[in-house]
Amino acid sequence: MKRIFLFILTNLAVMLVLSIVASLLGVNRYLTANGLNLSALLGFSLIMGFGGAFISLLMSKWMAKMSTGAELITQPRNADEAWIVDTVKRLSQRAGIEMPEVAIYDGEPNAFATGAFKNSALVAVSTGLLQGMTRDEVEAVLGHEIAHIANGDMVTLTLIQGVLNTFVIFLSRVVGYFVDNLTRNKDDESTGPGWGYYVTSIVLDIVLGFVASMIVAWFSRQREFRADEGSAQLLGQKQPMINALSRLGQMQAGALPSSVAAMGITGDLSKLFATHPPLEERIAALQNK
Repeated sequence: MKRIFLFILTNLAVMLVLSIVASLLGVNRYLTANGLNLSALLGFSLIMGFGGAFISLLMSKWMAKMSTGAELITQPRNADEAWIVDTVKRLSQRAGIEMPEVAIYDGEPNAFATGAFKNSALVAVSTGLLQGMTRDEVEAVLGHEIAHIANGDMVTLTLIQGVLNTFVIFLSRVVGYFVDNLTRNKDDESTGPGWGYYVTSIVLDIVLGFVASMIVAWFSRQREFRADEGSAQLLGQKQPMINALSRLGQMQAGALPSSVAAMGITGDLSKLFATHPPLEERIAALQNK
C-alpha cells in the first residue's frame, strides 16, 4: 500500500492544470521573450510547485472519503464502532491532538490517516482489519495512524513534495529553453517559446516527476518507522505493534486508493516507489528499541 501515491497523482494533476492555465495566460511567453528570466522562473516554479502540493493536501481528506467510500462514525451503531471511537479519542488525548474524524469502510485489512491539519484529521479502518485482528492489535494500528497525525507527516511530505516540484518545474523549463534555442530555425524571428521548449519541458516534467516520486516515497518509508515507534509510546509497550505487523504479514492487506495509500498501515514491499518499508524491517526496528 502507498499512503502518498494518490496524493502524488493529485499533485501532478493540479500542477498540470496550473501549467495549462499559465500557458493560456502567456506566462511561458513572458519568461522566454527576451531571454530566460531566471528570477521570474524561480518565482513561477515556487508558486506552481508548492501550489500543487498544498492544493493536493487540502483535498486529501475529501478524496480519501470519496475514494474509499469511508463512512464517518457520528453515532456508533454497535459495540465495535463505539470501541473504535473511544480508542481513537483516548489515543488522541495522549498524543496531544484534537479528536480526528473516525470512519470505517468495507475492504481487506488496512487503515489510514489523512488531513491537512493535526486538529482536523481523519482516521479510517477497514472491516477486514477489524475482523482479522485482536483488539490489542487494532489499537496498535490506530496508535500508528494517530502518530502519523501527531508527527505532522502529511504536512512534512507536502513540503518535501513542494520543494521537489519547484526543482522539477525550474529545471525542465531551463533545459526546454536551451533545447528550443538549439532546434529553432535561424530565420525564425518569433519571440515566444517554440515546440522544442514545450516538448522538452513536458517530457522532463514527467521524467523528473517520477524521480521526485521516488524521493517522496523514500521519506515516507522513514516516517513509517517513526509512526511504529509512536504507537508503542502511546500504548506504553511495543509488543502490540509488533504483533499487529506480524499479523499483517500473514494477511492479504487491502489495496488503498492512491490518495491515501501512503498513510496506510502496510505498504507495497518492493521497488523504489514503495512508501512503506518491509514488515520484517519494521518489526526488527521496534524490537531493537
